[in-house]
Amino acid sequence: QVQLVESGGGLVQPGGSLRLSCAASGNPYSVYCMGWFRQAPGKEREGIAAVTRYGSTYYRDSVRGRFTISRDNAMNSLYLQMNSLKPDDTGVYYCAADFSPSACTLVAGRFDAWGQGTQVTVS
Repeated sequence: QVQLVESGGGLVQPGGSLRLSCAASGNPYSVYCMGWFRQAPGKEREGIAAVTRYGSTYYRDSVRGRFTISRDNAMNSLYLQMNSLKPDDTGVYYCAADFSPSACTLVAGRFDAWGQGTQVTVS
């Protein structure tokens, strides 16, 4: 099993930047796909970005070019660099792991392990 703990959220002005981190324990290198999701009040949880064990990345259209996902397998960490933040980026951001050995998507239902979330407010 994999345990995930997010950090790095906070309050930032529009146009600002934040870097989210996710610390993974419990043999995370075995996880093929890890991703970031966010949930705004009253909205469905949506996939933001995902990265495979080998570095292939996938982004939601609304964040492509502004956000960068990265993964440090040696440090068992996942990151999300967020630049040019907008008020619409506000929400609780979750780190997640998909134990499937061959797929990497932005579909929340495919992910098996979740962190507790970290709040990001752009205002």
